[in-house]
Amino acid sequence: MFRNKIILLILLLIFTLGTVIGCSSTDTSSQEASSEPAVTEPTDSLLVYSGAGLRKPMDEIGQVFEEKYNIRIEYSYAGSAQNLSQIELTGQGDVWTPGDVYYGQAAQEKDLIVSMVNFAYHIPVIAVPKGNPANIQSLEDMAAPGLKIVLGDPEAAAIGKTAKKMLTENGIYEAVSANTVATTATVNELLVYMSMKQADCTIIWEDNVQGVEDVEMIQIPDELNQVKTLPVCVLKTSEKLELAQQFADFVAGPEGKAIFEKYGFKVIE
Repeated sequence: MFRNKIILLILLLIFTLGTVIGCSSTDTSSQEASSEPAVTEPTDSLLVYSGAGLRKPMDEIGQVFEEKYNIRIEYSYAGSAQNLSQIELTGQGDVWTPGDVYYGQAAQEKDLIVSMVNFAYHIPVIAVPKGNPANIQSLEDMAAPGLKIVLGDPEAAAIGKTAKKMLTENGIYEAVSANTVATTATVNELLVYMSMKQADCTIIWEDNVQGVEDVEMIQIPDELNQVKTLPVCVLKTSEKLELAQQFADFVAGPEGKAIFEKYGFKVIE
């Protein structure tokens, strides 16, 4: 009888300890779960068209804006002329940052935008492969026979249109055209040509070359250059005009300008 009582007591003790341990384990896992940060999905989104050459700063701006306001930014990168065609054909989109105010003005004439603010400058430079094997030192040097040159497509990319105007006004467009072995739809493709040493030189935006180890830049004197202005435009196709304007104001505001400066752009004060 006494032995049975001892066995019963041992079993009760084991059961009690198991319950306490189980509860303790459950409580700990519950605490661990509750300490994990809650994942919050963005409350809305914006479709933003952008010139391909602006990708680095615009990507960072989109990330900062989403973290600050919980609004997802979805980008469509292309040449500025391509962006304009997309906007017209699709009838969709909220904001646009083309590579030249010229395209914003063209959109104004087509009654496609609600507002436009200029916020930074795009400065053309000559880019050459590291070491400058063809010894290019000036715009005039690009007209020397036998060179291999790549340029942006003037019908697709802002840098192509700018380069054509610059070379024409300096009287060397025909000679440079004779040396041109390829044209590209975006400025980023020009950078690839230079990095891989597939051509002797190109005309590109200054900010695209900064920090690229395999490419060097040659400044173009102000009196020969064609400095362009960057605008941010709110599109009439937007169904979220207030939110679109908020993003445009962020791009053209102190935080957006600081990011553009970080990537080598000169901003409008």
